[in-house]
Amino acid sequence: MRVILSGALPRPEEKTPASRERNPRVNPSGALPRPEEKTPASRERNPRVNLSGALPRPEERTPASRERNPRVSVVICAYTLDRWDQLVLAVGSLGHQRPDHETIIVIDHNDELFARASATWPQHRVVANTGARGLSSGRNTALAIATGDIVAFLDDDAWAEPGWLERLVAGFTGPEVVAVGGSAAPIWPDDPPAALPEELLWIVGCSYRGLPEQAGPIRNVMGCSMAFRRDPLMRIGGFNPDTGRIGKLPIGCEETEACIRLRQTDPAAVARYEPAARVRHHVSADRTVIGYVLSRSWCEGLSKAALARTLGPQSALSSESAYATRVLPAGFWRELRSGSPTGAFAIVLSLAAATAGYARGRLAPVRPGARRDPVVAPVLT
Repeated sequence: MRVILSGALPRPEEKTPASRERNPRVNPSGALPRPEEKTPASRERNPRVNLSGALPRPEERTPASRERNPRVSVVICAYTLDRWDQLVLAVGSLGHQRPDHETIIVIDHNDELFARASATWPQHRVVANTGARGLSSGRNTALAIATGDIVAFLDDDAWAEPGWLERLVAGFTGPEVVAVGGSAAPIWPDDPPAALPEELLWIVGCSYRGLPEQAGPIRNVMGCSMAFRRDPLMRIGGFNPDTGRIGKLPIGCEETEACIRLRQTDPAAVARYEPAARVRHHVSADRTVIGYVLSRSWCEGLSKAALARTLGPQSALSSESAYATRVLPAGFWRELRSGSPTGAFAIVLSLAAATAGYARGRLAPVRPGARRDPVVAPVLT
């Protein structure tokens, strides 16, 4: 062993990982050692433990991360206990849907239904409609509190087939796609009614002859099976409470108005149709008769007149022109040839009632629609 007589301290050996393991340094000062830079491997070996009890700070969501891995909310609006069994089926059909999502059930001014739904589904968000009665206000209530980047809507009398939500979300193929609609097949209370040939299935909220058969762009989505990007929909004020269905009153077109307004706000915006995202839609017996065909078609004409007043006739009727001049005449002659005069009569009656309703709506001295403010999320305190 060498003896140093100079009094100088020996130069310390360079510490290697092995030498640190054999002879760890001791800090006599009592000061905390400077933490080593954490590498992925060291984090795996020695993870940091949060002793404060505070929740970790969520990762910042960038537009790119939202596009790659969007959060999803699914909304069901309900208004009556008469459809409780169907509501149970609707909620149950979401249980195995992917991707992971939150479920929001909005009850439209029915305290008994709200109490029952809250007790039945404590794992979901059951909320009361905070606006006026009606489907549009209920949807806007959910839109304001939803955490999803994409918000899907399922009717309370429909149930989603396996893969429905996954196919809807996959339909958002780029940032320009602001809405995606699926298809709907009817569940009849009995045999398919003669008063509702395939061209008129829109009357009961189902996919009808005249819709595209393949996935692709479409003017508007269908209300019982649809999804929207939340932010653009909130910016236009959500759904118009003046056009949405209220209870059993068969007015509508709120999703049509939303899709047209989104495109008018951003000409690059696109709505897509994904027929593989399919739901089954219950049809009650009272909607299978000629009287309902008449009243629903009349109200459709009124609703389209309201859209034409606020959004322009070209936007409001861009799809109806081809439907009325090509699809309906072909259906009329097919029904006659197949020996179904009831179906042929229903087609003529529906077209006449919708035309009359549209004329009445265009000529009536109604007040112009009020401008809607953007939907604002509640502030959490």
